[in-house]
Amino acid sequence: MKCPYCGNADTKVTDSRETDDGIRRRRECLNCGRRFTTYERVQAAPLMVVKKDGRREEFNREKIRSGIRRSCVKLPISAAQIDAMVDEIEAALIARSVGGEVPSTEVGDQVMERLRDMSHVAYVRFAAHYREFRDPDEIELMEQELNTLRSGPRRSPRQAGASQPPLLPPTVVDMPAAADATRRPGRTRR
Repeated sequence: MKCPYCGNADTKVTDSRETDDGIRRRRECLNCGRRFTTYERVQAAPLMVVKKDGRREEFNREKIRSGIRRSCVKLPISAAQIDAMVDEIEAALIARSVGGEVPSTEVGDQVMERLRDMSHVAYVRFAAHYREFRDPDEIELMEQELNTLRSGPRRSPRQAGASQPPLLPPTVVDMPAAADATRRPGRTRR
């Protein structure tokens, strides 16, 4: 295994752990001394994605990861959460594949399903690209997506977790009224 920092081929394994889908190895370069992690996954047969026009291409985790990252720009979603989501999507697609093939619409639907639960903003961003909203006439499609989002079960901010904080804290709206209530009548502020 080559070191990603200096390119040296002499590395040693310092830690090895089994994960759900393979083996995680922590390595150290014998040249520069830096550490890095590698993952070994079992790959039986390549999963093929059937595109809308009938073309077939090999499943690419990086394409899904980059699409999710673009949807999550400037949102409080970590790289670890995105990687876990990609792992879940890949496992679900392998389980649902027929003859090692899965339609591209299934890939997009899997991503949208998980983004809907993680962040409504990321979900709408991904849906706008995935559903190809390019004309003003297609706003109706976006409205349908938003209605789908609104009609879902309402969750409190605590249930939604840190990824879905309230837009404005309740105290911000009530601050001027609260400040006026604490002052004594007849006194001015200096």
